[in-house]
Amino acid sequence: MNKKTVNITGWILTGLVVFMLAASAIDKIRGSQHALQMTASFGISPDIYQLLGVIEFLSVILFAVPRTGLLGLLLLSAYLGGAIATHLQHHQNIGFPMAIEAIVWITAVIRFPELHKRIMGIT
Repeated sequence: MNKKTVNITGWILTGLVVFMLAASAIDKIRGSQHALQMTASFGISPDIYQLLGVIEFLSVILFAVPRTGLLGLLLLSAYLGGAIATHLQHHQNIGFPMAIEAIVWITAVIRFPELHKRIMGIT
């Protein structure tokens, strides 16, 4: 693939990640019916779940901005790792948070050439 195609693909995937995770964060912040059901199923208070939404939203913003994208990647990885652990602890399906984390990492490898070089062992 040429550089332009890689850039376009990276930004399309970034838009997808931002859309999905920002919607999830806003859902938590607003305290929608779905979010309240999730807090009850996880045993987390609505206030803490709202704080998690703020953390998720800030991480997504950092991921979307090219200059802070790698920091956002690390924060989203930690956040989604916590989501996977929470799902496991409560005997819920971990497929969705795992898929989101995979998409986040694929997007980051496409968007950030230095990350791609590190992972592939290119000097």
